[in-house]
Amino acid sequence: MQLYCESLTEYKRLPTREVRIGDLLLGNFHPIRVQTMTTTDTMDTLATVEQSIRCIEAGSELVRITAPSKKEAENLLNIKNELRKRGYSTPLVADIHFTPNAAEIAARIVEKVRVNPGNYVDKKKFELIEYSDADYAEEIDRIRERFTPLVTICRQYGTAMRIGTNHGSLSDRIMSRYGDTPMGMVESAMEFLRIARNESYHNIVLSMKSSNPLVMVEAYRLLIKVMMDEFGEAYPLHLGVTEAGDGEDGRIKSAIGIGSLLEDGIGDTIRVSLTEDPEFEIPVCKDLVERYSQSTTKKVQSENNIRVPYSPFEYKRREARLVDNIGGKHVPVVIADLSRIDKITPIHLQSIGYTYDGGTDKWTISDGAADYMFTGHQLIDFALPGTLKVIVYPDAWETSMKSGSGKGEQKYFPIFQDSGFVEAGKVSDKMNFVMVDCYSNAAAVYDYSILEKIAIDPTVVICLSSTNQNAMQSVRHMFMELENRQISNPVILITDSGWQTPDEHLIHFATETGALLLDGFGDGICLGYNSKAQMENHQVTGRTYLAVKDIYQFTNNTAFSILQATRTRISKTEYISCPSCGRTLFDLQETTSQIRSRTNHLKGVKIAIMGCIVNGPGEMADADFGYVGSGPGKITLYKGKEVVKRNVNSEVAVDELINLLRENEAWIEP
Repeated sequence: MQLYCESLTEYKRLPTREVRIGDLLLGNFHPIRVQTMTTTDTMDTLATVEQSIRCIEAGSELVRITAPSKKEAENLLNIKNELRKRGYSTPLVADIHFTPNAAEIAARIVEKVRVNPGNYVDKKKFELIEYSDADYAEEIDRIRERFTPLVTICRQYGTAMRIGTNHGSLSDRIMSRYGDTPMGMVESAMEFLRIARNESYHNIVLSMKSSNPLVMVEAYRLLIKVMMDEFGEAYPLHLGVTEAGDGEDGRIKSAIGIGSLLEDGIGDTIRVSLTEDPEFEIPVCKDLVERYSQSTTKKVQSENNIRVPYSPFEYKRREARLVDNIGGKHVPVVIADLSRIDKITPIHLQSIGYTYDGGTDKWTISDGAADYMFTGHQLIDFALPGTLKVIVYPDAWETSMKSGSGKGEQKYFPIFQDSGFVEAGKVSDKMNFVMVDCYSNAAAVYDYSILEKIAIDPTVVICLSSTNQNAMQSVRHMFMELENRQISNPVILITDSGWQTPDEHLIHFATETGALLLDGFGDGICLGYNSKAQMENHQVTGRTYLAVKDIYQFTNNTAFSILQATRTRISKTEYISCPSCGRTLFDLQETTSQIRSRTNHLKGVKIAIMGCIVNGPGEMADADFGYVGSGPGKITLYKGKEVVKRNVNSEVAVDELINLLRENEAWIEP
């Protein structure tokens, strides 16, 4: 199978062409560059300059500015001149969607232009048209005629270009032939790239963005394969998840999409799209990139003889036998690690989704309640909620079995090291958790005979972890061995963090665990910390955004958010919210907060909140309902990609959205 990266079991950067953006070099093993986009009105020169400076001083190496029409494109010169006058030489990028004339103006002024192949030439009408090969070729000729002038200008002025495909804004031509698929996204970009190459223009960066990390990752992988098959080389890649939203969810979704690709050495520049002020995106970008700034690899057993037993270009969950409620067709379980609590009480369980009412002697169980908790040597001395089970060390499990109450057999299950399970005199006849360390020993060799002895037992749930710096690749290597050896036990992903701040922990958990889930691996997750000191440091030194008071609630919420973002377990409302820009027609942050506060109890409903018509309806991708700015103070409401109500006054638009949810039986009372 043709791979999309240099290695599946080690961290190695993908070689790409070198691109020059002003004085900045991109690709060809240069550092991964971080960037953001302004949210000000491009015609407000001083506001755009001031915001650009805040972004640059936060660490942004490129600044993108929207240019929806010729007048904004022309004003880029005033913005650039003022920045240069103040001593800032950071390259500027013009963001173009529907207006080729604006792109041709901007390409003479700024260092880079971004075009969206889905709407640069085409005006999307959401029509299904049957194209013959001749019709399709005629359409390509039309694109070539309209796109070539921009290529010529960029070549003459030394201007770089990003061909930026978005999942939700594919042209009718692409949709008719390829559908709403990753391959459609790839072909959308390749049409433009082929034209540029024919004009001997190569100063190009590409992107494949989606609000769904799974679609995004598959599209980038396919793009690399297609480029390598067709050209024998890859162009630099700009990574980003569109409309990721805000807060922890936006950071997690971005980390899963961007981080999964960075783990494979893919990506030359990144932008984290948050519904927040753009300077707040940069620290998240830095945390992502920092993981690879001094990355070293630990070579594990050679992958040359490993058959890749799954397709990295299409999602299929690994088939696992069912052990209790783990594996089979069940959604992945969440295990909360409470082993560092000296004395667990009912109050502690509130952190993992269980609230006890002493008056009624009943438990309230949230949609984000952990399925299991690991308590180490500790047995619980109060009645547990009916759905919660406990994982303990073998000695504690044996004590629970001797208690005579009968509850131990139902509630407690042992966890062993792999060799310990093989040598154990007594194990559970229902379910046993077995830890397997993936290639972390000095020789980086694993004794597979132990693994095969474990796998014979139908009660075993395997728990995979690694202390390697390239832990994700090491665990993925073990998954490939499991598949090739036809071992079908369910697997829990154990991910510990050795980072310091809450933001870093969040990105670490999302990247390492999310990357495996997107490959179809994992029947459950357990997040934890390398040491108690790191947990305490997390609580004390959290950066401004994530002020963490309850470390256990943080990890539990993070686990469910990772499963939600990978679409493997839905436990809450999903918001697809654009990051705002100069095109935005209302206060996006405030409106997002209002909509979230009124709808966050609607489990499984996907609501898109888009600042302008460029980002909607196309960019809403697979949202169930959409709230899109259509003019100053005016909102258009969508069901899917169908307009339901036009030009609703913004003062009542949130209420009208709630009414739309009611009319479509998507509303429940909070």
